[in-house]
Amino acid sequence: MSREASVGGSGEASSNSGAATPSVASTTSGTSDSKRLAVNAPGNRSDPGWKHGIAVDENPKKVQCKYCQKVINGGIYRLKHHLAGTQKDVGACKAVSDDVRKEMWKIVSSLQENLIKRAKEIEGRSSDSSPLGQYEDEEVEGAKRQRQEIAKNPADLFKKRDVSSQTTINGIFKKNLREEACQGIVSFFYNNVIPFHVAKSDEFKKMLDLVARHGIGFKPPSYHEIRVKYLKQQVDCTKEVIEQHKAFWKKMGCTIMTDGWTYKRRRTILNFLVNSPMGTIFLKSIDASDISKTADKIFKLMDEIVEEVGEENVVQIVTDNAANYKAAGEMLMGKRKRLYWTPCAAHCIDLMLEDFEKKIPIHKETIARGKKITTYIYSRTALISLLHHFTKEKDLIRPATTRFATSYLTLGCLNDNKGALIRMFTSKEWKSSQFAKTKDGKVIENVVMDKDFWKSIITCLRSAYPLIKVLRLVDSDEKPAMGFIYEEMDRAKEKIQAAFNGIKKSYLPL
Repeated sequence: MSREASVGGSGEASSNSGAATPSVASTTSGTSDSKRLAVNAPGNRSDPGWKHGIAVDENPKKVQCKYCQKVINGGIYRLKHHLAGTQKDVGACKAVSDDVRKEMWKIVSSLQENLIKRAKEIEGRSSDSSPLGQYEDEEVEGAKRQRQEIAKNPADLFKKRDVSSQTTINGIFKKNLREEACQGIVSFFYNNVIPFHVAKSDEFKKMLDLVARHGIGFKPPSYHEIRVKYLKQQVDCTKEVIEQHKAFWKKMGCTIMTDGWTYKRRRTILNFLVNSPMGTIFLKSIDASDISKTADKIFKLMDEIVEEVGEENVVQIVTDNAANYKAAGEMLMGKRKRLYWTPCAAHCIDLMLEDFEKKIPIHKETIARGKKITTYIYSRTALISLLHHFTKEKDLIRPATTRFATSYLTLGCLNDNKGALIRMFTSKEWKSSQFAKTKDGKVIENVVMDKDFWKSIITCLRSAYPLIKVLRLVDSDEKPAMGFIYEEMDRAKEKIQAAFNGIKKSYLPL
């Protein structure tokens, strides 16, 4: 008998309590051959669960519940558990009637009871005839415990069980197989210089799950398939996602966001993204090296993007707060009466930190002296090694999302490693090195040993850290920050005022 004849399309074994039995297709005219159809084959819906579900796009693995309209991935097997309310891999239907629920419960219960019968068979097995009798004894004991547990409470039939304590023969072999597989995976990561955080991605886990479902003999895609066939499929899939977003923009509106940056060749790139309650998508990138300096050209560029997205869909456009972008935003609002130009909150805070550094003397001087220390040390390999010896591998530079936040975070790193730096510049290794005898080396040593320099760092950090906290909030993707920004700015001002003990001449310039 074929597999389709004994097993349902969702992997269920046939039973006397309502499991589906396969139907046989009638012979076509002109031939005497007949075909045996699987329970879930197109045109064959003999499983009792199909009375309560509808195949989505003729896909038997994708079924919509007739009562709550939920689309269930996993076929008729999961639909029956959904209707019975077993909570096994799928949530319970809240709209189904009690009669249908009882009917489905009876069907899935009888199927699950096959597991109890199997447990009895394992329990009755003799371990003396096997060279692995010790491990089989443990499996028999585990099966006995499971059967007794289920017998106490039938409602526990579908609960997931902790079988970690049950050592099975399969488990012993699978452990070695997993180690071998893991070695192959990590070798792929190491030899191809793949970042470790890729292992956290959902795509990585999904990929391995799909390969495991295929089983032994899986043939991976070839180089040509990756760069041609599947690349085209992914492009088409991305276009479909964008079309779904565009349909949503028409209902709820959207925000256009611009993000400009300059890379090593001094070329300016403008990224355009569109945000809505459905999420943020990347729209396009434009080389703006020739147009980023004039308000008229920026206005023309933004106007074209609004036209592409659809003026009726755009609620606002967000750019940085530079003078040319501000002027272009005003011009855009003059032409497009339905939208607003909004400056980027993160850029506004970054400009505040820039003002601190450039307009407040103690900040300007302290940051400049701090940069001298880091630049001097990190431009000399021997000094980097000496630094790591005293700081226990800690660094003095902490990158941040914005340039001026980095300046203050670097001051924070210097302050955290104050003791290590002082020990380094008073050590025998430093005194006996060639660097200690040079003019630049003596200047850096004097800065590190200057007590006023460390006091100035504390003053700068008291001023900047409350703002950096707000910057992290508005520049985070974890939650919408606009509802918190005004309250957080008030708190930042209060913290700055408290840090200077309410002395106006100290906090008013800030």
